Amino acid sequence: MMRMVKKNRKAIHGVLLLNKPRGISSTQALGRAKWLIGADKAGHTGTLDPLADGLLPLCFGHATKLANDLLDADKTYVAGIVLGKSTTTGDMEGETTFSSDTVITREQWDAILPQFSGEIAQVPPMYSALKKDGKPLYELARAGIEVEREARQVTIVSLETLSFAYPNVVLKVRCSKGTYIRTLAEDMGKALGVGAHLSSLQRTGVGDLDLQDAMTLEQLEAMAEDERAQALLPLDALLQNCPAIELPQTEAARFVQGQRLKTTHADCDTARVYWHERLIGLASVSHGTLSPQKVLMTALPESNQQ
Repeated sequence: MMRMVKKNRKAIHGVLLLNKPRGISSTQALGRAKWLIGADKAGHTGTLDPLADGLLPLCFGHATKLANDLLDADKTYVAGIVLGKSTTTGDMEGETTFSSDTVITREQWDAILPQFSGEIAQVPPMYSALKKDGKPLYELARAGIEVEREARQVTIVSLETLSFAYPNVVLKVRCSKGTYIRTLAEDMGKALGVGAHLSSLQRTGVGDLDLQDAMTLEQLEAMAEDERAQALLPLDALLQNCPAIELPQTEAARFVQGQRLKTTHADCDTARVYWHERLIGLASVSHGTLSPQKVLMTALPESNQQ
């Protein structure tokens, strides 16, 4: 682990697609990236378990105002599942709580997939970051305390079996926010009557963002310091599915002050708003009115005003 010494931080705006390694938390990964880039403000778009690796979009500067939009996006995972054994943690680190010698066939596996597609109910695992009376559930679980958790409705958009060689299965899952893949694996094991736990978990997508476009902390560290900020994606990398609206200067100045504007643009829940090809915020459009949702600045930069 590299030693982080204090350095001067500056206002840096953009998005880093990080390939988080196993063994560190999302907060630790964010801290290392923030230090390497020298940014004064940063945030991540939802946590990834320390035992999981894969895509973790990190937001810097103004991009932190857009992070919540990614929290609501579908996520895609590739999960390694071991059938025939359940554990206390739902993964390989836990103690065995149930095991079975019954061999499951591919046909039996395929037969249960439909019941886990679409909208399903999930009880969050004890080994999760959800809080009870201010304490994360995983802290209670480590102390041997189990508390009641309410089932939640989540949506499994798609399931694809990438490989099946009993007891090992590799499953690709696209799901809504709030889905616990270890719970999904456990519930599948229960449905088959043999138990199951996760052997690996990799997040490969967040919305339309893809792990193939991500970089590792080692790659970031190998760059010269002045090159690291250049590696960030622009703010609107998070918003490519939203329509774009370019405003003239007078209207742009009113927009950044939070004023509503008349528009001929088609109705939409979220639009990207630009001035001189620079993202200045997000807006909704309804019945000819453009209403600011998130504004990234309080005034237009004077150097660009003409």
